[in-house]
Amino acid sequence: MTTLPARLLRLLSLLQSRREWSGAELADRLEVTGRTVRRDIDRLRELGYPVSSTTGTAGGYRLESGKNLPPLLLDDDEAVAVAAGLLTAASGSITGIEESSIRALAKLEQVLPARLRARVAAVSGATVPMVVRDGPQVDAATLATAAAACRDREVLSFDYVKRDGAAQPRRVEPHSVVAVVGLWYLIAFDPERDDWRTFRLDRLQDPLATGRRFEPRELPAESAADYLRSSIADAPYRYTAQVSAQAPAEVVREHLHPLLPSRVTPTGVNDCTVELGEDSLSRITRQIAALAALDVEFTVDTSDELREQLRATLRRGLDALS
Repeated sequence: MTTLPARLLRLLSLLQSRREWSGAELADRLEVTGRTVRRDIDRLRELGYPVSSTTGTAGGYRLESGKNLPPLLLDDDEAVAVAAGLLTAASGSITGIEESSIRALAKLEQVLPARLRARVAAVSGATVPMVVRDGPQVDAATLATAAAACRDREVLSFDYVKRDGAAQPRRVEPHSVVAVVGLWYLIAFDPERDDWRTFRLDRLQDPLATGRRFEPRELPAESAADYLRSSIADAPYRYTAQVSAQAPAEVVREHLHPLLPSRVTPTGVNDCTVELGEDSLSRITRQIAALAALDVEFTVDTSDELREQLRATLRRGLDALS
């Protein structure tokens, strides 16, 4: 088995992480000259890695896929991270990958060196995936298509199913895919509306990367997570509730997921109000139940429908104790 020098491993890792790199970018990342990059590329080709190149001002290097591609190389931390990701893939938020994840994890453990096998085994033994089935699930192919379009900066087209069930064609410039609380979101710029938009991946139909490239725009937030947080908080929701709790605001925030559509406002040293919003009756009920777990006095101002749902939930809980 050939052992690759550290710089070649770093170069191969860079080529695997993005569709295409310019020679100048690779030289800058590796802190070497362009001539050294060209020699290292030739060395990878001699070892069987199909690295293609283009000339000119827009030229660059690309690691091609194919049946004869040599094994994927991972460093120690990457191997453990992949194992952890495969373990949590059975959460149920992506359809049809639970069994595939188990098979992939078994294959990974077989080829790991002894020093890593113990680490991965520790992660496997201590991790218990919690299967969530009551939320919307994302098709694995949809997730892969959206993520690849973000990576390759390709315009993505799809039909988007709105809350009323109507589908609308969209063509967007994808930026990021963000996962939160069992839901997957696509953050993208919509040229037709000249604005940024957030899309639920489970509502995308027939996504297609068009092959049309675009120059990435600057996201109007520090990060994709920050943009999603503000988008979720400002969106209109079918079910809303205002909770007044006799507890410090910082204590209440710890019981709510940071990306959920909630706003916590202090009204005193030991008092606060919480504004909640959800399209799902069960989800907003769970949020209120999380606040109830604080074991403090609180009142809920909401619709009759949600109020009745809360009463029914409480009655079921009491019946279970009798």
